[in-house]
Amino acid sequence: MARLVQCVPNFSEGRNKETIEKIVEEIRKVDEVKLLDYSMDKDHNRTVVTFVGEPEKVILAAFNACKVAADLIDMRYHSGGHPRMGATDVIPLIPISDVTMEECVEYSIQLGKRIGEELNIPVFLYERSARVKERENLADIRKGQYEGMAEKLKQKEWEPDFGPKNLNEKAGVTAVGARPPLIAFNVNLGTDNLEIAKKIATVVRARTGGFTYCKAIGLEIKERGIVQVSMNMVDYTKTSLFRVFDTIEREARRYGVNVIGSEIIGLVPMQALVDVADYYLRLENFDSSQILEKRIFE
Repeated sequence: MARLVQCVPNFSEGRNKETIEKIVEEIRKVDEVKLLDYSMDKDHNRTVVTFVGEPEKVILAAFNACKVAADLIDMRYHSGGHPRMGATDVIPLIPISDVTMEECVEYSIQLGKRIGEELNIPVFLYERSARVKERENLADIRKGQYEGMAEKLKQKEWEPDFGPKNLNEKAGVTAVGARPPLIAFNVNLGTDNLEIAKKIATVVRARTGGFTYCKAIGLEIKERGIVQVSMNMVDYTKTSLFRVFDTIEREARRYGVNVIGSEIIGLVPMQALVDVADYYLRLENFDSSQILEKRIFE
């Protein structure tokens, strides 16, 4: 079996397609790396890229993309709906086949060290790569966002793991780490009242008493005149999409608001959607081996 690692870097640019194409081209150039998907979001002003390949080649592609992003994206002029702290905001590495989580941690350390030293960008290790518990959660690292990072980096407890101790004003700060697969799942509400989205996010997210494997925030989608509960489902096998969706729908009704749609950013494990179909269709004795495409590919 091939040794495969997935990488899902998030870049703080979702409006300039030419810029994103130049960043993505650095990934395409690397042999034994396969670009699977990239998704630009104008409201969030953010692009999520997904690629997979042999571990050493993946971290090379990630470094090259980060370098181009640092050249082309100036965080001093960035604005968007999604929290962010750097041109390359976050680079997660996910073990796919014949690679352990521990190995991905080591690869993330190699990548973070190179970004810090060669690109002069402060780097934090997060999730499984974090050296202290306070840095496991990306939201804790990113708190204050780009605008608050210069002061945050002055605090001893927030000294970067790699790179300079001062903010790179143009490229910002980058988080690098190893983690399990997650699903970026957003639910759109038929209202422009941001407080409603924030209240519902409080109900479903783990840190405020919600679902254990759900991270959630309320965001405004100005272009559409709506708000959104934006989530990272960090373990869909233990906190399912349908259970969180149902809760959001019920909570929205309390405020006289409808759910008008949902979206998945980037790629999603097939089983997560099979679980949704199984739940809503009330399938009896269904098995994923009944999926035509799965049987063909096997």
